[in-house]
Amino acid sequence: MELKKMKFENKITKIEPDSIAEELEIEVGDILVAINAQKIEDIIEYQFLEADEYIELEIEKQSGEHIIYEIDKDIDEALGLEFENPIIDSVKTCRNKCIFCFIDQLPEGMRETLYFKDDDSRLSFLQGNFITMTNMGDKEIDKMIKYRISPVNVSVHTTNPILRAKMLGNRFAGDVLDKMKRLKSADITMNAQIVLVPDVNDKEELDKTINDLASLYPQLNSVAIVPIGITKYRENLCKVEIFNKESANEVINQIEKIQNELLAKLGTRFAFLSDEFYVMANRNLPTKEAYEGYVQLENGVGLISKLEHEIYEELEKTAKYPMNRHISIATGKSAFEFINKMAKLIMKEFEGLKIDVHMISNEFFGETITVAGLITASDIEKQLKDKELGQELIIPRSMMKADEDIFLDNITLDQLKQRLKIEIIISEVEGRDFIDKLVGRVQKNQENI
Repeated sequence: MELKKMKFENKITKIEPDSIAEELEIEVGDILVAINAQKIEDIIEYQFLEADEYIELEIEKQSGEHIIYEIDKDIDEALGLEFENPIIDSVKTCRNKCIFCFIDQLPEGMRETLYFKDDDSRLSFLQGNFITMTNMGDKEIDKMIKYRISPVNVSVHTTNPILRAKMLGNRFAGDVLDKMKRLKSADITMNAQIVLVPDVNDKEELDKTINDLASLYPQLNSVAIVPIGITKYRENLCKVEIFNKESANEVINQIEKIQNELLAKLGTRFAFLSDEFYVMANRNLPTKEAYEGYVQLENGVGLISKLEHEIYEELEKTAKYPMNRHISIATGKSAFEFINKMAKLIMKEFEGLKIDVHMISNEFFGETITVAGLITASDIEKQLKDKELGQELIIPRSMMKADEDIFLDNITLDQLKQRLKIEIIISEVEGRDFIDKLVGRVQKNQENI
């Protein structure tokens, strides 16, 4: 599939009331050209340059006229401009051919944006995306340091230069540790990610990688280790294995040993496994304290533990009352046992509440994909269309596109509601909202009867 070039410009979309920009009669639709004669390539440069007490702001009006405003202001006083895109110039795309790349395993016919691979340090800073640093030379690293792009999230996978070049399919990928050392010297905060592939970067290679990365602590704050995920669409891609119960147990034992060593040495466990390893191994998750503040939730590290703690906490302060209510929850294989356990706990607290938890098998991508966030509407519809779902169906926010109520297979939430003929409620993956969607809404509905 050929993608359209993703090109952005710094078009102004909002003027803050009572701001400098409003006073200067800058308008929505105008374009920011430069500050102090410097072209603005991204929002980070903009924020850095607008902080000065005196600036010269060049604006292109919608008529095409260019106006330079000379502005005296308080230091760090904002101009009051917002832009169409957070990056402004072209997003840097990924040049790698990683053996574990999920995007390479997508079928045709999905949303065009799903096929776009970014590898941009600015998105790492602004949105938490992980970058490989393979498309960054000295100039880009100097810019990160100059503008204090921190924290930054780095996809490391291995610190073995030869192995990393092989895993990423990029002969220039082997210098990641040297680049991260430069960021450490500049006191840039980092987090790291390792996608673990059986018999590739695990075992002794994993020990070496974690020990190498631990030398960057505290600027490198943490490392998340997640298992490779493969779909059924791997034609013409290299053969890889996935983890099973036995191999997941081996990884847990290995990481627990490393954590104990690093806790004694650094005062932190530093390296954390995603919840998927514990689910595969049928092992209890670590305690809340062992996650040290849940520093890698975006990688699924401690998500279940955090949600469980929040649910118990929320239940303690929620008023209990009888009801006549039947609700269903749809989730993936990984979270099914946990969500089922929580549903039983909640039903004990609320007489007359019936909660059915439905495990959705991932037929769209293949049953090796077990996380809820990769479940499609078509699978939900197919597997629930003949079920008695009750008054409402609850799904997690992770099934939706970040900024729109649409599933990965391009089916909207409203379309699925119509097909299943039921109200579908989205729950955030946090205890308060989960309890509110299960029983708070019921209480409100009863009060309105």
